[in-house]
Amino acid sequence: MRLAGVGVWSGELRRHEDEGERRDAAAELEELGYATLWIPGGQGGPVFDAVGVLLRATREVSVATGILNIWRHDPEETAAERAQLDDAYEGRFLLGLGVSHAPLIEEYAKPLTAMRDYLDSLDAAAPAVPKEERVLAALGPKMLELARDRSAGAHPYLGPVEHTRRAREILGAGPLLAPEVGVILESDEQRAREIARSQLERYMAMPNYVNNWRRSGFGDDDLANGGSDRLIDALIGWGDVEAIAERIEEHFDAGADHVCIQVLRSPGADGLPRDEWRELSAALPKTSRAAAER
Repeated sequence: MRLAGVGVWSGELRRHEDEGERRDAAAELEELGYATLWIPGGQGGPVFDAVGVLLRATREVSVATGILNIWRHDPEETAAERAQLDDAYEGRFLLGLGVSHAPLIEEYAKPLTAMRDYLDSLDAAAPAVPKEERVLAALGPKMLELARDRSAGAHPYLGPVEHTRRAREILGAGPLLAPEVGVILESDEQRAREIARSQLERYMAMPNYVNNWRRSGFGDDDLANGGSDRLIDALIGWGDVEAIAERIEEHFDAGADHVCIQVLRSPGADGLPRDEWRELSAALPKTSRAAAER
């Protein structure tokens, strides 16, 4: 599967309690021009049911897992579920896979080996999961190389533009590069950074992210006290629609084929961020053209 343009990454599209609201939102996102809908796999649970809800509500957009936790999903069952979705919805489902994080997984060990073994199992399943129908959540060089060699490409999460540039160098010209980009529709810098820090707090305890930020040139001072302004501004696009469009464009210029934006809001914000999705759809024509021209 070849993705382009701008998509939406949204935990609410999986977890919102009102299924009808999720279906309606998915249909509207398609009408607004978003190319792909990404939902988290999280710590397990019926993620494929949630994927099916979005696919039934739409006609042409792709739906992807960002990501399916390999420690929580049996590979043979994953392969079978993917095949059913592929048959029912004409190849609109993309299987995103990831190793999650040591603080969250009791059995976490040798993540690169674990991913290789999982991919081996997907290859051996009946039916198998084709290489071009799966992507990996890859941050470090070795996982990016595995994504290049054993999947359609990489879906990095919470990385700066510099990581997108470095990932493209490792992947080479062919494989898919589809970074997630957090965005905040807020032009007051103090308020925007306050929202960003509240959303990033839990990620500061995840070694995979911290190590990746260090590889991108951030040091101890940047990682202290909830993150320096420099780190926050590198990871999160904030401001008006034009400012966010510029951040998305930076990722395309750095080598992304597809960018999926995640709307971040103040803690406790209720419901789906539909107003934000509508407003941000104004950023799509420019960024979609940029992707098409690569």
